[in-house]
Amino acid sequence: MKTLIVLAAAAALAGCGVETASTAATVAAAKKQELKQGQQTMQQSQQKIDAAMQQAQQRAANADK
Repeated sequence: MKTLIVLAAAAALAGCGVETASTAATVAAAKKQELKQGQQTMQQSQQKIDAAMQQAQQRAANADK
């Protein structure tokens, strides 16, 4: 009887471990995607800033003429 209880407890704990590992993998994949999107947003923002700086420099150069 005790052996049956120990086996049932071990099986339940093993199932929790698999579920926890699966959840951790899902969270890690979501975080990876979030990081990738954040990097893309930052890159796009930097491109916009660079373009705005170039336009400001061109306007300043044209104003001096």
